[in-house]
Amino acid sequence: MDVLEQRRVYQTESDFNYNTDGYEGDGAEDGKSQDGSETLPFIDESPTMSPQLCAPQGPDGEAVSPTPPESLLAGGDVEKGLEMKKLVLSGFLASEEIYINQLEALLLPMRPLKATATSSQPVLTIQQVETIFYKIQDIFEIHKEFYDALLPNIQQWDEKVTVGHLFQKLASQLGVYKAFVDNYKVALETAEKCSQANVQFHQISENLKVKGPKDSKDCTTNVSMEALLYKPIDRVTRSTLVLHDLLKHTPKDHPDFPLLQDALRISQNFLSSINEEIDPRRTAVTTPKGEARQLVKDGFLVEVSESSRKLRHVFLFTDLLLCAKMKKTSVGRHQQYECKWYIPLADLTFQTLDDSDSSPSIQVLPEHEIEEMKIKISVLKSEIQKEKKAPKGQSRVDRLRKKMNEQESWLLLHSPTIPFRVHNKHGKSYQFLLSSDYERSEWRESIQKLQKKDLQTCLLSPVELQVLTSSCFKLRTVHNIPVTSNKDDEETPGLYGFLHVIVHSAKGFKDSANLYCTLEVDSYGYFVSKAKTRVFRDTMEPHWNEEFEIELEGSLFLRILCYENCYDKSLLNKDDNEIVDKIMGKGQVQLDPQTVQSKNWHMDVIEMNGIKVEFSMKFTSRDLSLKRTPSKKQSGVFGVKINVVTKRERSKVPYIVRQCIEEVEKRGIDEVGIYRISGVATDIQALKLVFDTNTKDILVMLSDMDINAIAGTLKLYFRELPEPLLTDRLYPAFMEGIALSDPAAKENCMMHLLRSLPDPNLMTFLPLLDHLKRVAEKEPINKMSLHNLATVFGPTLLRPSESEIAKAQHITSASDIWSHDVMAQVQVLLYYLQHPPISFAELKRNTLYYSTDV
Repeated sequence: MDVLEQRRVYQTESDFNYNTDGYEGDGAEDGKSQDGSETLPFIDESPTMSPQLCAPQGPDGEAVSPTPPESLLAGGDVEKGLEMKKLVLSGFLASEEIYINQLEALLLPMRPLKATATSSQPVLTIQQVETIFYKIQDIFEIHKEFYDALLPNIQQWDEKVTVGHLFQKLASQLGVYKAFVDNYKVALETAEKCSQANVQFHQISENLKVKGPKDSKDCTTNVSMEALLYKPIDRVTRSTLVLHDLLKHTPKDHPDFPLLQDALRISQNFLSSINEEIDPRRTAVTTPKGEARQLVKDGFLVEVSESSRKLRHVFLFTDLLLCAKMKKTSVGRHQQYECKWYIPLADLTFQTLDDSDSSPSIQVLPEHEIEEMKIKISVLKSEIQKEKKAPKGQSRVDRLRKKMNEQESWLLLHSPTIPFRVHNKHGKSYQFLLSSDYERSEWRESIQKLQKKDLQTCLLSPVELQVLTSSCFKLRTVHNIPVTSNKDDEETPGLYGFLHVIVHSAKGFKDSANLYCTLEVDSYGYFVSKAKTRVFRDTMEPHWNEEFEIELEGSLFLRILCYENCYDKSLLNKDDNEIVDKIMGKGQVQLDPQTVQSKNWHMDVIEMNGIKVEFSMKFTSRDLSLKRTPSKKQSGVFGVKINVVTKRERSKVPYIVRQCIEEVEKRGIDEVGIYRISGVATDIQALKLVFDTNTKDILVMLSDMDINAIAGTLKLYFRELPEPLLTDRLYPAFMEGIALSDPAAKENCMMHLLRSLPDPNLMTFLPLLDHLKRVAEKEPINKMSLHNLATVFGPTLLRPSESEIAKAQHITSASDIWSHDVMAQVQVLLYYLQHPPISFAELKRNTLYYSTDV
């Protein structure tokens, strides 16, 4: 039996792409395969039967579109919708009873035919019986189990009843139908030949008796074997129709909705795959136990091979993990995969650093190279948008897209750092790098779930391996590496700006534990961890109530992961990228621009493995965040001109800057990601208040506060200055100076610009510069290089003024100005960070004459 076309969609929101315009897949439409050749639909030539498998028909005989309707239930329509759902289920249950009776009618002669096959007067041989009735017993058992489970749900109906899991299980067993379909023509031909050669069998096959429904007066109906053998083929199409109707009448927030979506997706892919042209050279591949080998999960991962990074497409089947790479093919030919290696799941174990001293060394690029590539991609995106509006700009757009694709692919290859190691206990170990602990957990959980079954080790012959690898192109559910240039222009570009998130609380834990959450958002095709709550100790109901500000760069999703803090001292010496804490739950939400872009907080709940995490969020676009709000405020320090603060304090450097720097150097200089990891917004606001009111509790509060909140307070102070520290007036000159190519000219210009700053600004900038250099000296521990720090502080200390933005408005948007200028802003600060020590006195003494307009 050929089960290679069977597709199994992994049941998570991240791997499931549902839309109302149809489904992803390689399915044939209108009788054509993807390459335009004629398909071979499994049909019966008699005029009474439906001519094409993939064209579902309604009661009136007209074709029904396979496009799933959106569930549009709201308010008072929900009750009506659930009643309609019950009616749909009741009708389907009645038809399921008839179908089971039809299968039973087929099985009735099978048993005596099989019994007489070994007698002196056989009607059919054993091989003929097994060919004609192939998989009928299995299909009968699947549907009898489904019917018995669904019936009580309909009899005891209320709005809380869930049936999605039953349909999902039914869809997951479509591999049996695939085997039946592959054998269908042979079964019909065998039945026809046997009917012609044997009068007794002819009489049996023409007069099979099908029982009517329980409440039917007409007890039995005579049906031919040929008609009954068609019923399983017809059944999948009709089941798909029912799934469409159930989705239409199921509210989106009902637990059934995602399960029914999943079942419909599997059914749709199944219908598409079996209506394609069958390659006669393809051989049957089954697991050692004779079960259908199904694809459970696939995706693009970075493998560390021979100390270098390679992009691989990894396929998880029900009994093995296969790692493949795309083969280069000539133009016009289908793409193909080449198998690099596979591990039977029965032999697969997970490795940690403690298990292996020979793990390949991870090649980690300096973070500033990653950031520089992001900025280049942003600039390219802006150029593409401009060229689209230009006449005859398409050829340049295509060139820019190609360049952006190369840069995004580079980013995907070099950004992941979290190791995921698999080991064949009879062979080698392999290492992947992932960008998120979320993905690593998904892969590990999927493999472990399959390993709970009674798996046997499998050794594929070269032919079997070639067949399986060749099938991967059609089986895959993830078609493209996740880069922007693979998306249609009509797709949402994602959000750019700042997402404010409050993580309120969580419940659903079975035992007390030390619990915390991390927040991730997608950026340039991969996910990045952006924030972490404090650890709430020894509790089953943590109440964090912590707010974070997360910068978004074309983000579409927010993920929340809930961890139990690990205090096993033996695990704390692991590699910096090895996460040892236990994931208790994980989930993600789509960032809908219309929902989050309102001024009000939007509250939501993520459900994860029985755990519910409550959070709120709101969003500020980048265009708005670029604008500095003018302030007439004279009291306090935030939003007040720096010369006003220093004059009032009778100091050279604002007290807030001195105290925050001192505290970070005292206990935060070894903190991984200092100045990059978000502090808790409520803590930052509390610190802002005490600095503004100048209470006596400042020093006590600083010593008790989380160090990331103190770092965040310092960044907020500079961001809320009415004018950037390096001033609006000098901004154009800084942009021009950093672009100079002659080192001596650049040195003269950049030093002259520093001398041109007002004294309070310069005297604040120089100690900040020295502080950031001291932080970078600890880069091996805190992972913050000079470039990382320049990336964090550059756009805060240097920003285009309102007039600069206004001047460019007729050319482009404020966010495009940001994309173009941010690289230069980073380079300005980096120049001073890499410069030998600069003293205020020496600057003022050294009167180099350099002509520039400032």
